[in-house]
Amino acid sequence: MASRRTLAPPRPCIDALRTVAVRRASECAAAGSRWHDSGLVFTTRFGTALDAADVRRDFRTVMRGAEGINPKDWTPRELGHSFVSLFSDNGLPIDEIARLVGHSSSAVTKLVYRQQIRPVVQSGAVIMDRIFDVNEDS
Repeated sequence: MASRRTLAPPRPCIDALRTVAVRRASECAAAGSRWHDSGLVFTTRFGTALDAADVRRDFRTVMRGAEGINPKDWTPRELGHSFVSLFSDNGLPIDEIARLVGHSSSAVTKLVYRQQIRPVVQSGAVIMDRIFDVNEDS
């Protein structure tokens, strides 16, 4: 697959993946001979690859636990938009965001996520606020 790339995960993700590995070991034992070791991190209860319907169902199950959110209004695609928004809002250059989401150029990222990309015009104001230590309460 062309979009595969290796990203170093932050520490909380590593901790969560270790938890998944422990759960997987118990699922493997429970499934017995029905378990298929695919080598994937996230799988069906039998160790096989998830398909799109599995991912959407599991995503909505998780979303049901989020207060004030209607799971039917959200899809896994929203995670990409959140990723771009968070990194853009925290000053990561668009070229780097494009590389992280697997786009061949920042033009694709700007086109797909145009609402999530913080306008360049704000960047100067943000820097000046930092220089003058302006906080939102003043």
